[in-house]
Amino acid sequence: MASQIELLNPPAAAPAQGLYSQAAFMPAGLGTYHIAGQVSVGTDGAIVGIDDFGAQVRQTYDNLATVLSALGESCDSIVSMRTYLVDADLLPTFMEVRAKIFPSLFSGPDYPPNTLLIIDGLVREEFLIEVEAVAARRNA
Repeated sequence: MASQIELLNPPAAAPAQGLYSQAAFMPAGLGTYHIAGQVSVGTDGAIVGIDDFGAQVRQTYDNLATVLSALGESCDSIVSMRTYLVDADLLPTFMEVRAKIFPSLFSGPDYPPNTLLIIDGLVREEFLIEVEAVAARRNA
């Protein structure tokens, strides 16, 4: 089976403005998982971090990693992500927490492409972040 996803930052492109790559190449022969947006919900179904945005960021990425693990994959299988925040004022905390947790989620030093959007709201008012992903099926 084809092996690695290539995370690309072409020299002619503007530098990435955060922890992401400009593009990813997925070799032929790898299937894909389209992972639904993950939010800050614990395994008991309760919202985690109602008044703690940092806790919501950590739980959301933990949920994403858990789904991938259940599929026999890891965060290194992610080809691209889309991140939704409900308020631009959350950006500094998001960037700080993400910088702390990404090295434990990914083998690095490069991270998959990510689009960050600021939106009016998510499915429930308590949710402040949602992350969806496309991942390669590498471990069939």
